[in-house]
Amino acid sequence: MHGQAAWQIEVLSSADDPATLVIVLGGRWRIDQHLPTADTLNDRLAAPVRRIRFDAGELAEWDSGLLSFVSGISKYGTERGIAVDGSGLPSGAQRLLAMALAVPEQKLAGRENGPQGSFAKVGTATLEFIHGAPQMLGFLGEVTLSLLRLLSGRARFRARDLWLEIEEVGPRALPIVSVISFLVGLILAYLGADQLKLVGAQIFIADLVAIGMVREVGALMTGIIIAGRTGAAFAAQLGTMQVNEEIDAFKTLGISAIDFLVLPRILALMLMVPLLTLYSGFIGMLAGLLVSVTIFDIGVFEYYTETLRALEFKQFAVGLSKGTVYGAMIAFAGCLRGMQCGRSAEAVGHAATSAVVTAILLITIAASIMTIVYYQLGI
Repeated sequence: MHGQAAWQIEVLSSADDPATLVIVLGGRWRIDQHLPTADTLNDRLAAPVRRIRFDAGELAEWDSGLLSFVSGISKYGTERGIAVDGSGLPSGAQRLLAMALAVPEQKLAGRENGPQGSFAKVGTATLEFIHGAPQMLGFLGEVTLSLLRLLSGRARFRARDLWLEIEEVGPRALPIVSVISFLVGLILAYLGADQLKLVGAQIFIADLVAIGMVREVGALMTGIIIAGRTGAAFAAQLGTMQVNEEIDAFKTLGISAIDFLVLPRILALMLMVPLLTLYSGFIGMLAGLLVSVTIFDIGVFEYYTETLRALEFKQFAVGLSKGTVYGAMIAFAGCLRGMQCGRSAEAVGHAATSAVVTAILLITIAASIMTIVYYQLGI
């Protein structure tokens, strides 16, 4: 017993059960009193002990210093399989201790305990996919219900937010889409010309570039650009709102976060990506025209006429349909990863990276399926 100190502690064996230790607390247990730690009782706790309980009948004052000491004893007991009974503590300390012990240990996103082998990485990725599939399907269901509420006029979001998202994902994306589409059009024209000149059919460069850009490449390149530019931004925005507990505030107010935050983003991309796909095809055809006129001596009117002959309405329909699907995939992936984000800055970065990877994977799968389906339908 430390009688001269402001705090007092005594460890006794229970008279009823010798395997039970009773920690008697008295005096002023305040953080400024140089309180003992759980390590100071290791010698007494190392004996064959099955249970620890507290007696705070003589306790005069306490603050977080008492909680720190008791939580250390609880952690010690958990590690060694010793039951710790806190019913003898003040009621306020019991509640605070229960709250502290209820919070799980946080794990930083993207960090492992140590290096992993190839098989361990494959196994971890497989387990993450298996565990994430139900969450993805659940989120898809919530988005579907939100779209149905929109059709029935019951979805709650601000029209101004939708126009802001349209401006962000549409007009502001034109510069990067222009540059990439122009370069891709150049590449298609050069690759096609290299083979077509073997048979003297350079005029068909117009067919190759027009059909390729309008039907396939324009939508695919636009989708990949928007996935890296906008999908990551969606994940970072929603992830930051998760960190700041803004999404929790929506739930507290009874406002659907899917309607208010996710739905405008999905609508914006589904509207703008098809238009960007058309724009990408036009820029690619201009690049093909430039190569044909300056390098292969094809006339502007000849190139224009051959392009009109090659393009049909079904080519535009295929490109627009793919652009719409890609836009929905990108918005879905970005919003999904943002809503799944953890509560740390590192988790926000991980969500943005994961959104881009998920969007590109979904785009690739959708492109493959739609190409096969259109081929089988003769479109």
